[in-house]
Amino acid sequence: MNDKPGAKSEVITAAILVIGDEILSGRTKDKNIGHIAEYLTNIGIDMREVRVVPDIEAEIIAALDALRHRYTYVFTTGGIGPTHDDITADCVAKAFGVTIDVDPRARVLLLTRIAEKDMNEARLRMARIPAGADLILNKVSAAPGFRIGNVHVMAGVPSIMQAMLDEVAPTLRTGVKMLSETVRANCREGDIGTPLGEIAKAHPDAMIGSYPFQDEGRPNTNIVIRSRDAGKLAAAKSAVEDMLARVHGSLRQTA
Repeated sequence: MNDKPGAKSEVITAAILVIGDEILSGRTKDKNIGHIAEYLTNIGIDMREVRVVPDIEAEIIAALDALRHRYTYVFTTGGIGPTHDDITADCVAKAFGVTIDVDPRARVLLLTRIAEKDMNEARLRMARIPAGADLILNKVSAAPGFRIGNVHVMAGVPSIMQAMLDEVAPTLRTGVKMLSETVRANCREGDIGTPLGEIAKAHPDAMIGSYPFQDEGRPNTNIVIRSRDAGKLAAAKSAVEDMLARVHGSLRQTA
């Protein structure tokens, strides 16, 4: 990763803007959000927000402007294909106040997969890139995404998006990686809610969450502790384990 001096002490943030009527209608199930979030978390970038907007110019631009001014990076998925409703590139150009046209670099990339005789107007839409943007290469189908400012515009097809994200990752600034520990509570969430809240207050530099699940038909809970500081993570985990020991003892007495 390209870290500037002192970058490892920074908190680098990101948002995802998912674009497409098909996502909102339920016709297409999004498979990109989880992948991007996990990928960025693993390299030290905090995913802070996800928005899903329809193929409506004003809504795409408004969401993009809100997110790009709030977070270090924005990653968009969807809307850069060859059809009339693929308007993401145009919206990004308008948001940044730049022109957009067929980019010779993108056209050359398309020609590695598409014969010149088949390069019609629809396919050329995939080569339209806002002025000043850098291309994001796509090893799957050649049609590129692009990067302008802090916005990375990627395809909605999961395999292509993942290839683009791999291309983008080495260019990103990263911060201190979030560390995580999971403790299996072996009791119900309601049994530990109050003492867990007290631990959270006593360890403000750790994020503590409880996640109930069914364990062979019985209610159980996972407690997830997260922190950027290994020592503070260990201290919070120890406090959780001590609390669970007390809760288990109390439950045995009342059983």
